Amino acid sequence: MGILSRLFKKKAPDRPAVRERNALSIQVGDIVEYDLVTYEVVGKITSRQGNYEWFDYQLVEGDTILWLSAEMDDELELGIYKKVPLSVSKPYPKELTYEGRKYFLDEQGEARVVGEGRSRNVNGATVHFADYYDEEEEHFLGLEGWGSEIEVSYGYEINTREIKIIAGSN
Repeated sequence: MGILSRLFKKKAPDRPAVRERNALSIQVGDIVEYDLVTYEVVGKITSRQGNYEWFDYQLVEGDTILWLSAEMDDELELGIYKKVPLSVSKPYPKELTYEGRKYFLDEQGEARVVGEGRSRNVNGATVHFADYYDEEEEHFLGLEGWGSEIEVSYGYEINTREIKIIAGSN
C-alpha cells in the first residue's frame, strides 16, 4: 500500500513564504489592526524628496478611512491621519487654527509620488506638502497640494506597538 499511496499522492504546489511586514514594507491588500479595529490597506503613496522617502497607507474599515504615515528619520516615526474640512490656500500660511488649537508651520516642500491601489491616480505626480505642529507637538496638520486642490489632514503620533500588520500576500 505504501508504494501505491506514493504514486497517487498529489504533490502540494510550492508556495513562497509570506514575508514578515513592518511599517515600512506594508503592501496594498495587507491588514492593519489599530485601536481594536481591523483595517484593509487599499492604497499606498510613496513620497520622495531627493534621497528621502516616506509612506502613507490608506486604511479602510466600513465607512472609516484613516491614513497611516511611516518614515525613518533618526528613528521610525508613525502617525495616524484623517482628512478634515479646513480651507487653506497657497502660499501656505505660517500658522493655522483647527478646532480651537493653533498649529505652526514646521516644514514644507515638494515630493514626487508613486501611488498604488486606490492611490494609483496620483502616480508620477508632484505634491506640495506642509507640516504643522501644535505647541505641545502632540497633534499635527498635514497639507497636500495636488495641483489647485489642497487636502488637509489632522493627525497624531503613534507607537509601533499600537499596530499589528498582517500580510495579505507575499
